[in-house]
Amino acid sequence: MWGLTERSDGGPASFVGRDGELAALEAALAVSRLITLTGPGGVGKSRLVRQALETGAGDSFPDGIHWADLSPLPDDRLLVDTVADALDLADHTPRTLGEAVRQWIGERRLLLVLDCCEHLIVAVRSLVRDLLAAAPHLVILLTSRQSLGSDREHVLELGSLPHDANAVEALALFTARAREADPSQAPPWGEERIEAARAICARLEGVPLALELAAAQLTDHTVEELAERLARRIGPLAGDGSARPARHRALRTAIGWSHEWCEPRERLLWLRLSVFGGAFDAPAVRAVCSAAPLTEADTGPLLAALVAKSVVRRTVDGAGDPDGDGATYRMLDTIREYGAMWLDAVGEREALRTRHAGYFLELVRAAERDWLGPGQRDAYRRIAVAHGDVCAALDHTLATAPEQALELAGRVGFFWACSGYLHAARGYLERALSTARPQDVSAEGRVRSLWALGVTLLLQGEKEQAHQLALACEALADEFEHTPGPALDAAYLLGLSHLLAGRPLAARIVSDNVLEAIPGRPFDSAPRLRCHLVRVFALTGLGLFTDARAEAERLLSGCVARDEHWTRAYAEYQLALICLFENRPDESADHARAMLESKRELGDSFGTALGLDLLAAARAASGDEAGAAHAYGTGHAYWQAVGHPQRGTPELGPVREECERTARSALGDQAYEAAFREGVRHGHALRTRPHPYDG
Repeated sequence: MWGLTERSDGGPASFVGRDGELAALEAALAVSRLITLTGPGGVGKSRLVRQALETGAGDSFPDGIHWADLSPLPDDRLLVDTVADALDLADHTPRTLGEAVRQWIGERRLLLVLDCCEHLIVAVRSLVRDLLAAAPHLVILLTSRQSLGSDREHVLELGSLPHDANAVEALALFTARAREADPSQAPPWGEERIEAARAICARLEGVPLALELAAAQLTDHTVEELAERLARRIGPLAGDGSARPARHRALRTAIGWSHEWCEPRERLLWLRLSVFGGAFDAPAVRAVCSAAPLTEADTGPLLAALVAKSVVRRTVDGAGDPDGDGATYRMLDTIREYGAMWLDAVGEREALRTRHAGYFLELVRAAERDWLGPGQRDAYRRIAVAHGDVCAALDHTLATAPEQALELAGRVGFFWACSGYLHAARGYLERALSTARPQDVSAEGRVRSLWALGVTLLLQGEKEQAHQLALACEALADEFEHTPGPALDAAYLLGLSHLLAGRPLAARIVSDNVLEAIPGRPFDSAPRLRCHLVRVFALTGLGLFTDARAEAERLLSGCVARDEHWTRAYAEYQLALICLFENRPDESADHARAMLESKRELGDSFGTALGLDLLAAARAASGDEAGAAHAYGTGHAYWQAVGHPQRGTPELGPVREECERTARSALGDQAYEAAFREGVRHGHALRTRPHPYDG
């Protein structure tokens, strides 16, 4: 593909030409707050932006560059969610997500890139207007096939690469891609081959994506054969009488040409792959695309063939294929659109979307099954990577199978709540609960969904609503005499609501009652383990530190043996708090750091903020006031990312405040504020490039 980032095989791609366009974009970023880079599909708008930012055009944005890819969005419902995700904003408040985004940007000096906006122009125009009005130092850069039509907009139009007889850019790109496709045909070329390459560049109007697709055919054909076939099949583009600009027709021709040169089964896989909005891996392809006449065994070789033809791009990502080499795949939006057009033509869309939804429901079921073991981290990552496709599956099942939507929302809701997708979790859970008819949904499924919604509301600070949902779950759970899961889930939610309301005794009674009524061991199930964790929190809140420590250490030992991280993090949290109360700050700091490591594994900003506050308090208690101020500042960056001041169980608040006063008093206001600000900067860096806390 023309420009920066990877080739179709995952390796780095070169960048050819565009010096003038790069200079114009850099100049616009220096003086304008709203820049739109326009041009038809395939001319390399996104690549030009990436190249400009890689080579220094983004250096003037101290609060970072944030990239939101809008191409997978079928409509504007998840537009603000996608922007919040790009900003790494995991808002934990009940306000609208739009309000949270505007407040979070505030006075920050950052660049927001909204990539591939053309299909959402009206919604993007409204969003951009609101963001620019609320954030005086924000700069927004759009890529789109059309401009917004705003008075404040600085429009830069990107055309094809120069491709006439005296130009070198299009020819240089084609020869570079030819070398990558088939080293045996690598330049230097004779005059006849160069003229054939120039003819290809002219026929395809210098459109970069069209040139790459053509070059990909060199694995099976010579340059001369490509030029001859292209001339014979489409003739001069300028003389076909179409009202569409030549460069649009050139790209469409190249994509259609690539489609024509695919084998019939490759074409079928191409159109079926268009159902994926984001990245996909080999297991997803096998499960979703292997309906007759394609078998599961067919999909691997066919996928490799599409990669070789540059129809599909291959990347390597640790969150990818869990039973292969970590490879994930993507289709560019223009190529996906072409496949989707054929998907409609052959009448497979609804059946394919149903298989797609079924696959992502099973992915979430598997994530639940993996909760208590080493698969927990990978489950979180797979669900994070698949976020857009899970949303698409929910949209489809809400319209076609509401009971399936309720199950999917109920199962994914807890993962989303723990990962900061609270607005998406709440929205889909509320829609699913209102759409599914009670007679079509099992009571167990309804308990699970109400439970997930209750956890979401608690994390948003809606304590009373969550408490009422907990009571409703408890009433429904009474129907399950032989299925302990619903009763344990209900008890966890009810106990957690008591804890956050400052009622540790009530939380202990709830957890003790359910654990006595349903005998078993802590690691028999995830719901039971969570109830044991509520018991630990309650014992700490009641000041019963010896009992709390013993219970927490027992849970921690089991988590370490199983490589489980979510419960482990909160067991470490409790041990850190207990050590603080018992005046053992060095041990407290060790437990806090261990908590942070587990939270890093799961990508949990809220839990990380809690752990940083504990680490800061432990440092202050041990006499490391500068380290405490730094950790408080780092935690502040995370609290900003979840949209509210420090929150946690009530017993943490007084400890945090006392330790902060101690550190400030010992250092003095000026030194404290300097260390705090440095911690905030460190926190922003950690959030954009996650790694263990080392400040």
